[in-house]
Amino acid sequence: MQFSAPLKSSVHCLPSPDGRHIATVFGPVVNVRAVCGLDMVNVVKLGQDFAGPVLSFQWSSSSRLLLVADAERVRVVSALDDSFSATIRNHATAGTKPAYVGFGASDGEICVISSFGLKFSVFNLASSQATEIGSPKVFSSSSASKCFSFRPETRHLALLTRTSGKDMVSIHSYPTRELQRSWAADTIDAQAVAWSPDGRWLVVWDSVAHGHRVLFYTSDGHVFKTWSGPANPPPEDRDYPLGGGVKSIEFSADARYLAIGDFSRSVCVLSMASVTETLQLRHPKTLVPKETLQVWQEQIAVSHAGPATHTFLRTTQPISPAPALRDNSEPVSGCASISFDSSSTLVATRQDDSPSTVWIWDVQAAELRAVLLFHGNVASLLWHPHIPETLLVRCEGDQYNGLVFVWDPLSEGPRSVAFARHLPGAKAGSRPRSLWLGVDSPSPPSVFFSDAQSYVLACLGETDEAPAPPWGDAEFARPSLLAGRHEEREESPLYLVPASGTKPEIPDLEEDEENSELEDTFVYKR
Repeated sequence: MQFSAPLKSSVHCLPSPDGRHIATVFGPVVNVRAVCGLDMVNVVKLGQDFAGPVLSFQWSSSSRLLLVADAERVRVVSALDDSFSATIRNHATAGTKPAYVGFGASDGEICVISSFGLKFSVFNLASSQATEIGSPKVFSSSSASKCFSFRPETRHLALLTRTSGKDMVSIHSYPTRELQRSWAADTIDAQAVAWSPDGRWLVVWDSVAHGHRVLFYTSDGHVFKTWSGPANPPPEDRDYPLGGGVKSIEFSADARYLAIGDFSRSVCVLSMASVTETLQLRHPKTLVPKETLQVWQEQIAVSHAGPATHTFLRTTQPISPAPALRDNSEPVSGCASISFDSSSTLVATRQDDSPSTVWIWDVQAAELRAVLLFHGNVASLLWHPHIPETLLVRCEGDQYNGLVFVWDPLSEGPRSVAFARHLPGAKAGSRPRSLWLGVDSPSPPSVFFSDAQSYVLACLGETDEAPAPPWGDAEFARPSLLAGRHEEREESPLYLVPASGTKPEIPDLEEDEENSELEDTFVYKR
């Protein structure tokens, strides 16, 4: 295992989606470092009028552009040079903060949801045009992104709105965002909308207060099927219809499965080929280890001479997961999170009534394969974006300061990665964050860890003969996709600012004429 030197960080520090650069906001500037060599490659000035605080900080999906937003303006800049700069001013009502700011279906599209869900705005950076849609269904800033979804390939926008007490779903074309279809959803109080990863289905589901109701629409708005809960619930869930409804939904990466969690101890998995329920993943109250089920229990050894060590012992006796510890007596239940790995063969879940336990299931065999028992509550679960069956876990609590865990089926339990000892003062600060460095290369998997002061990279190679880490790998430093595209541009004070002269050159903004129209499910009847 190899660690990089610590580098100065801030609350807003993120690696690019391709894992090749790391951007950090320091007041009115953004520093961009290359992972290979950890050298500074660009310093982006946001301007004297950028007052902060930062409300949104994102990389574009292509890793070419950066978005930085405060309450009054949104800045979109080229990450590696000064070839592009755009500013969106007055994007929100004066004196309020937007509920959401982020990239849209491409680098050249910015989406803004105003406070209280007054309007959904789409800004096209190439044409300097803005499209506004009223009454997006927004409950809070944390859930604002659930009211819209972009269809893969065609990049149509599906938006959930509510007018006159009725839920509406609308489809908007790309890149003009003109309305193509809209219909009233057969819901009482819809909580989210999502396209499947293959773009075949548009899924809308009702709020937890209105039972189990998930609607599957075709891309042109016809209802294909409605799921109303498991067909054969176990005896202990005989009052299933009287309880809370859908709590969490997650598609597999290959769009073969849809996992639905509620307030019971089961997760239902639907086959998306026919939208039928194929299996239920039932979380047992007592774990009985066997050859096909590994149960790993965390052991913490405290030493006066150094930091505590975290190891895992494979349990051979039946054991029950630790219950949730809360100050009030109100019971909690249900599936808090569901996450598929990149191969769609494993799914990790976490239950609210046992927040320190991670359950890992084999979807195809419908069996529980591993259970990870921690002493602290699990804060985040994250599968590697390219390497199958590799899970990153971070827990809450002082005893997990600067510590993350990595698990895969061939390891002898989760491996601890201690970042704290490589940070200044040998201690992590506030707001810790751990992410996979999304590098698609022969190097072993790498982890990015940051607090409000510093960040460190770790390469998880087991031996000294392992390939060089990304920050020391010459093969990793291939020329940037932006090389040769540098143009001198000046920032202008327009409402929506490309540079003066020509329109900005933004990737993936060409309109696909073949995909501009949605297919009709029942065209054969005509």
